[in-house]
Amino acid sequence: MGENIEEKVYEIALKHAVLNAYKHEGKADLKAVVGKVIAELPSIRNSLKTLMSIIQKAVEDANKMSTQEQRAFLEGKYPELLSEERRKEEEKTLPPLPNAIEGKVVTRFAPNPDFVIHIGNSRVAILSHEYARMYKGKMILRFEDTDPRTKKPMIEAYNLIKEDLRWLGIKWDEEYIQSLRMPIYYEVAKKLIELGGAYVDTVNIKGAKTDEDEEEQTKAFIPPPTREAGPSVNLELFEKMINGDFGEGEAVLRVKTRLDLPDKSLVDWVAFRIIDTDVHPHPITGSRYVAWPTYNFAVAVDDHLLGITHIIRGKEHLSNTYKQRYIYDYFGWTMPETIHVGRLKLEGFIMSKSVIKKILMDKPFHYQGPEDPRFGTIAALRKRGIRPEAIRRIMINVGIKSTDASISYANLAAENRKIIEPISPRVSFVWSPVRLKIKNLPSCIKATLPFHPDNPALGSRSYELCENDEVAITMEDYKLFNGKIIRLMETANFLLSKDYLEFHSHGLEKAKELGAPIIHWVKTAESEEAVLYKPEGDELILVKGLLEKKFIDKIGKHDTFQFLRYGFAKLESISPVTTFIYIHE
Repeated sequence: MGENIEEKVYEIALKHAVLNAYKHEGKADLKAVVGKVIAELPSIRNSLKTLMSIIQKAVEDANKMSTQEQRAFLEGKYPELLSEERRKEEEKTLPPLPNAIEGKVVTRFAPNPDFVIHIGNSRVAILSHEYARMYKGKMILRFEDTDPRTKKPMIEAYNLIKEDLRWLGIKWDEEYIQSLRMPIYYEVAKKLIELGGAYVDTVNIKGAKTDEDEEEQTKAFIPPPTREAGPSVNLELFEKMINGDFGEGEAVLRVKTRLDLPDKSLVDWVAFRIIDTDVHPHPITGSRYVAWPTYNFAVAVDDHLLGITHIIRGKEHLSNTYKQRYIYDYFGWTMPETIHVGRLKLEGFIMSKSVIKKILMDKPFHYQGPEDPRFGTIAALRKRGIRPEAIRRIMINVGIKSTDASISYANLAAENRKIIEPISPRVSFVWSPVRLKIKNLPSCIKATLPFHPDNPALGSRSYELCENDEVAITMEDYKLFNGKIIRLMETANFLLSKDYLEFHSHGLEKAKELGAPIIHWVKTAESEEAVLYKPEGDELILVKGLLEKKFIDKIGKHDTFQFLRYGFAKLESISPVTTFIYIHE
């Protein structure tokens, strides 16, 4: 087999390996690359065994590249491949909604304001918004806050959630707060009682003060006399509930269902319960109400009255959908189309609201609040430097599948990188710096470094390097290349000795000939101390270093920067020390 065909196979394999790696967290899949090579060179099919080692070598070479190197390779040699990928991403759309009519679709996002939202919650918000736009309909934001005891709302969460949604690019058309709609729920409950669809139970509620207690009581349910009593009896009892004549755990309003349901938690489910708001005041209505609708009653009523046509909710709500159908059937309402999606998890991040709240209570000085970059909240991802477009793209890609989905941070980072890489100035940050004097430099060297090789609009900066100037390189490079020839980026080649850099030669070609690594550096006289916080699991690692001062004019215009040979970082503060948060590679 000729040398030319082997070179051709390697070239084509490398192209597809780098593209595959760039699309899939930096690592190419051998089988996928083999398929692409055969598709482009079908004549090699019979010689595949002989050529497999060449394809494998191309995959290994691609996987050795950093993500930035993979992108640079594609931009330099195969820009059309990246353009094709971008086109596919832009064309990716959501599947159609069942029974959707353009201009008539109404969706909703209905968070409980007991905490800020996380990336899993954002899935429903983004999908609901996207579908409303797709069908030229509207989206409603509704705060579900009718449990001031076990899921007590945080007064600040109402605005924090709206802030997160606006940041995600979500614009809602109408806004409602359930705790301000209590008279509506009372009227609907009375009508339901009149229809014979609900009754007050004072028997099966011993000790039932929380939703969980009521659920347990329902499993051991014994039909009380009031179940068969007339509407007048139950209307009188319900008025007593509203007026505060019953205490917590003394009465509930139940919706009549079949008694022979296999799932006993669904039998005659609780629609209203008593909450002592003198002890557990609501942050908006205080102690004005004591009879509070449960989630399922308030949701069913509001979804109908607000004209919701399509509900996107987690599959954990399947039983709730069943319960809510009873309300619709009693009143003869049309049930909205309901799509149940799987849970969504961001690997390596804490997402549970209850867990985060407990952590913040137990370790208030170890974490920075709900926006701590180790959490999976929207506020934390924003602080971390993730762009809203990246989150939206991920959610569109995941779509409305009913299966659970797990997103790796590498996947989210890959989407984010595409957005911030072209607009982030590249600056030199030398971590764990080692200071070295320049020796035997025949004349000063002037170096001009662009802030981005492919974005001249970001500008450049110039340095002059002279005899006896002091520069700093990383301890890692110092240990690795001590006693060897190195090239200081965009300047000259030097022999790295114990505490100095001795001039060796000019020219990049000479450095290549010598196999000299290209090292990033800072001139210590023109640098300042900086701090980078790097989240790693449960820890927030502090990385100290020297940062070139000549990027300072970029602060204010940009909040994300690419630290050479390290990764992307988001500016956190400039006083008293310039501080960044690590985003991703």
